Amino acid sequence: MVRLVCPGVRSPSIEPAGVRQPPREPLGTRVEAVEPPVPEPPDAGWRGECVAAAVAAVLFAASAVIGTALNDGDRLRLQSPPLLASWAPHVGPGTVPALLLAGLGVLYGPALARRLPWRWLLAASWAGSMGWLLTLAWIDGWYRGVVNNLETKHEYLRSVGEVNAMPGWGHFLDGFVARIPIDAVDNWPAHVAGHPPGATLTFALLDRVGLHGGIWASMFCVVWAATIPAAVLLTVRLLSGERLARRAAPFLVLAPAAVWLGVSADAYFAAVAAWALALLALAGRGVRNGPGWRWRGAALGSGLLFGLLCYLSYGLTLMALVGVAVLALTRTWRPVPYVLLGVAAWVAVFTAGGFWWYEGYTVLVDRYFAGAGGQRPYGYFVWANLAAQVLTVGLATAAALWQWGPRLTGALRELAPGRPAVRGYRALVVLSGAALGALLVADLSGMSKAETERIWLPFVMWLLPLTALLPPRRARWWLAAQVVMALLVNHLYRTTW
Repeated sequence: MVRLVCPGVRSPSIEPAGVRQPPREPLGTRVEAVEPPVPEPPDAGWRGECVAAAVAAVLFAASAVIGTALNDGDRLRLQSPPLLASWAPHVGPGTVPALLLAGLGVLYGPALARRLPWRWLLAASWAGSMGWLLTLAWIDGWYRGVVNNLETKHEYLRSVGEVNAMPGWGHFLDGFVARIPIDAVDNWPAHVAGHPPGATLTFALLDRVGLHGGIWASMFCVVWAATIPAAVLLTVRLLSGERLARRAAPFLVLAPAAVWLGVSADAYFAAVAAWALALLALAGRGVRNGPGWRWRGAALGSGLLFGLLCYLSYGLTLMALVGVAVLALTRTWRPVPYVLLGVAAWVAVFTAGGFWWYEGYTVLVDRYFAGAGGQRPYGYFVWANLAAQVLTVGLATAAALWQWGPRLTGALRELAPGRPAVRGYRALVVLSGAALGALLVADLSGMSKAETERIWLPFVMWLLPLTALLPPRRARWWLAAQVVMALLVNHLYRTTW
């Protein structure tokens, strides 16, 4: 909506007597963009929120009880089903800082999110997320919680020295697939074999530029992970408006998912995915509202990040579903050629180096089912995987699903051709719904049995903005539930990441 203001020219409408009019501006003509009012999300009631949170808690408890019963003889290859963790109540050097940060976040986080200038809010979200990630990890001690997480026998750093000792990275790419099978004499460690070579090459590059060892690799992942709230906030603001983005900010910063974001390589993957979607949203909105070079550059940048994502994790190609939702919400497909160009650049580089993505994936499937993936029962994990996410998204997100579910059909109806662009909470419902759909596809594929509290972080981070649907008068209570969840998990379990 555009309002034309012509200073110096009075409106022909009759002004009430005795009412003092504001002073006129100097002569000239000014155009003001007025954002159309966005309706407030309807309140489905606190009782429903509490019921949804209770159902989520019961679902996780059931998965733990049934998983323990099924785990006779270590059938599930887990110590504390459905998590890859061990039950070990403990405190650590990060306990007090984490408690202090949690208290300050609950007391002041919502107010700061409302009042800070937008750029300062993004900076504060990064700083707050860094603090939350590191203090939670520090509960397990600096060495075990931060330094050593990426140096274990299954991790990428175990292969970095060998990769950098090769004649060139082309040699590594050309022979990569041959060493994926579990019966290969010199097979790769689990995480190296379980991902395309882009993940390993990332840490090999860090090592090559002089950032050696677990501390640099861990801090690289944490710094990337701390940018996720800013990327999600930018996307939500572009698609749903600033008001909902500000409501979601404290929940993104103090997410229980931080237990696994710090420190794991999947946190880095999640950040790449988040910024790919943020740039795509910027491109989609910019088609109608910005110069051509800007939206084309954003679309190309989005494509480069999506292409990198494909070579970091096979399963994260499903983030394309969320990308389609972003384009549908912006009512344009014009960025698609530039996005595909960015993806094609990575395909060309890796294929020329000797690695063919589809071949790597098919060989990995064989290795997966020859190992723990073939032993773990699909019938249990197809629902226990979802139960594990109760600890990553928290009870507040479960409560927000009560507000989300009844509105999904109406929001999808708004996407029909010929209707106005979807904004406000309806756009948020569609965006998070696409992330949930991608997560369900990953679940049904059978290629994610356990460890999903880490593997699904890139999807989970797009469910957290649903907390913006919670009425502000109850938001602080739900935020408190989130930080309590994170603190309990980190103090009761020894997580692998």
